[in-house]
Amino acid sequence: MARISEPVRVSVLVIAYNHERFVRHALESVMAQQTDFPFEVIVSEDASTDRTPQIIHSIARRWPGRIHVLESKRNLRSNEVVARGLRVAQGKYISLLDGDDFWTSTSKLQAQASFLDENPDCAAVFHNALVANGDVTSPQRWTPSHQKKFSNLHDIWYGNPFATCAGMLRLAPIQDVPEWYAAFFPITDWPLYILCAEKGKIAFQDEDVGVYRMHDGGMFSSLPNGQKRKLIFSFYRRMNEVLNFKYDRIAREACSRYFYDWSVEFSSNGKINQAWECLWRASLGGGVGDSVSYRQVLGLAKHLLVQRLLSST
Repeated sequence: MARISEPVRVSVLVIAYNHERFVRHALESVMAQQTDFPFEVIVSEDASTDRTPQIIHSIARRWPGRIHVLESKRNLRSNEVVARGLRVAQGKYISLLDGDDFWTSTSKLQAQASFLDENPDCAAVFHNALVANGDVTSPQRWTPSHQKKFSNLHDIWYGNPFATCAGMLRLAPIQDVPEWYAAFFPITDWPLYILCAEKGKIAFQDEDVGVYRMHDGGMFSSLPNGQKRKLIFSFYRRMNEVLNFKYDRIAREACSRYFYDWSVEFSSNGKINQAWECLWRASLGGGVGDSVSYRQVLGLAKHLLVQRLLSST
């Protein structure tokens, strides 16, 4: 790929597949960034069946030498689409943007790169993002305002509270991402955050910089909730395994806590079947007795039994 002659400080990696309705907005929001440093844009396009490739190339022609396109000969449907972009990136930092999301702040890259320059103990920094349903942006925000200002590796195992479009990561911890990463699709960002958190803190600043779009074509957001829970349960087990059980206790505790909390949530909303499913997964997670006590699990099980009996009468 042709490259910018000056040293690149930030690489922007845009992931696109069947995003013809949205990718123009995504790329224009990238090119609108105002920085005092050069940044490169890499678009990794996964053999879309719609007009996404044509739209990407038409935009790239408007900024010769600034937007570099990686294309799949066939649809890979794996995290290799992300990994290949990481491998060729030249920046010190990298920002990920799905082709159906977009940035609302023209100073996002400048602010986040400056923060990482000034805070070498941080491996990544995130802001907040609004949530859109299709073309309509809502007031809903992706990350709760009470999110900790600094998260560590333990916190990131317990859940991923950040929107992909809202962050910037140091490239060094993830550029040579291991081969196992490809198979974690459609969970693309959480493994990268864990790898970053091995090297430093994850910072959060509660300011909206982008929009995370929910729509029928979303690779993860469009899945049924039951399928999402199944994937997350698998994520905990597989991530623990590929890291050679280095964080075994944290992984098990985090898995059990994650599903126990969801069981409580479903129970409070009268969704008994989903509550039982999550309680079962919490029990299988391996952290009962640590992050979740046996008393809590047995108490919730008893409560669910009572709810079921009452609903059947």
